[in-house]
Amino acid sequence: MLVELRAENYAVIDHAIAAFGPGLNLLTGETGAGKSILVDALALLMGGKSSADLVRHGAEKAVVSCVFESTASSEAILEENGIDSGGSDIILRREILSTGKGRVFVNNQPATVAVLRQLAPELALVHAQADTSASFDQTQQRILLDRFGGLSTEAVAEAYARWRVAEEKLNELLQGEQERLRMVDVWSYQHKEIESAHLEPVEDEALETEKRVLANSEKLFAAANGAFDELYEGDASAEGALRAAQRNVEELARYDARFTESAQQIAAVRATVGDVAASLRDYAEGINASPERLAEIEDRLALLDHLKRKYGHTIAEVIAFGEDVTRKLAEVEDRDEILKTLRGSLDEAAKAYRVAASALTAERKAAATKLAKLAEAQINSLAMKVHFEVAVTAIGQQSNWTASGWDQVEYRIATNPGEPLKPLDEIASGGEMSRVMLALKVSVEEGAVKPKTKVPTPRTLVFDEIDIGIGGRAAEAVGQKLKSLGRGQQVLCVTHLPQIASFADQHFVVEKHESGGRTRMQIRLLDDQARTHEVARMLSGAKVTETSLQHAAQMISGSR
Repeated sequence: MLVELRAENYAVIDHAIAAFGPGLNLLTGETGAGKSILVDALALLMGGKSSADLVRHGAEKAVVSCVFESTASSEAILEENGIDSGGSDIILRREILSTGKGRVFVNNQPATVAVLRQLAPELALVHAQADTSASFDQTQQRILLDRFGGLSTEAVAEAYARWRVAEEKLNELLQGEQERLRMVDVWSYQHKEIESAHLEPVEDEALETEKRVLANSEKLFAAANGAFDELYEGDASAEGALRAAQRNVEELARYDARFTESAQQIAAVRATVGDVAASLRDYAEGINASPERLAEIEDRLALLDHLKRKYGHTIAEVIAFGEDVTRKLAEVEDRDEILKTLRGSLDEAAKAYRVAASALTAERKAAATKLAKLAEAQINSLAMKVHFEVAVTAIGQQSNWTASGWDQVEYRIATNPGEPLKPLDEIASGGEMSRVMLALKVSVEEGAVKPKTKVPTPRTLVFDEIDIGIGGRAAEAVGQKLKSLGRGQQVLCVTHLPQIASFADQHFVVEKHESGGRTRMQIRLLDDQARTHEVARMLSGAKVTETSLQHAAQMISGSR
């Protein structure tokens, strides 16, 4: 839901704030007061085109901003674009400099117009006078039809994903075939070089340790023997001193039991010293000061370093590189078999997609017939006499396959008897387009099948001057439809007709006045008394009479 809309130095607006509520929000005011400018400002925040002409004369920049209630889908879009969540709200802001340049912010973080366009279908669908058809392209038309029919595209999306993966694998093999053949000699050399080395994981670490031992064998031999003598063999060895101490303590223990444990502890220390000394002796005896072995290790390490410089930082990476080369060579050798397998997988995936897409096409055509009938009746109740059709065309060429199917969905209309059906974007009148959109939305909301899965739909619907060319009962029908639509989602509408204004849940008046030699615009939320007066003004013109006030009160009361 749109919570708030702000505009500063935008067109004739110096500063305006509007806080909207649920249900039907209506904007009224004198012609030229700036009602449509507010709708255009919201369209700009949905990713519409900007221009330096939008900056108020004398100002350096125009700023428009709004606050929407956040949704799960909009949060996902923010996350995909690296924008932090703003909690329960999403804040959009757009600045337009007098030079024509501009900046976009989402939750006070720099963003792009492309992000606004991604968010737009989740937040609002704006049917502005200046940009009616662009906001309801064929993608939106398809989404609306799917919502009406309660149709799910999940099966088609899954089949499409499998087909794309199979196609990419086959294309990768075919496109890289010439390069692969050129690389066979290189891969063969690499394979032979790595395989002939007979590599073992982390063997370089073990060899480095052995190399250090061999390179310092004399020092190590002297150190081990010296320690052995100090501990065990020398005249003043630790073992000899401990042995003498043990005899004396055992003598004490014969007469005083307090020294028994001490004698045992000394015996344990002697045993530990003996074990360490034996290890030192064995280590010294095992030292092999072999120049030949040292040279052999150095040559091996040089080979390993050479391979690591070419194929990886570690032995494990070199081994992995060799395995990858082996796989590539095997693929080249088994190319025909692999191609056969990949083509088979692609054919199966394509067949599954065709089945899923055909089933979805059938469902869409059935839903299209029902929607066209309902929508035509709804449109003709709004002072129009049209023939309406929802055309679903299956385009089976693979270039047209998408995750939502291969159907082209187009809404067509003939606004006068005897005229051919034409796409909606060829409707000349923006007011007619708004009424068609209103009828479509009401048809979908009232006649939609309960969806198997949620189909995304805009939270806020915006209609600008939906009442052009209608009056009387048709105007009341429009008001009733807007009210009905507002029960399911937020609706924002600009109107000149009191019959429509009487149905508002929140009624705003847009006023323009002169101050300090400049034209200024303001927007006010009307209370019950002011609302009655505004509807009366719309009924009687500049002079509000008691009769018009009574009539306005009756209209508002009747709309409830």
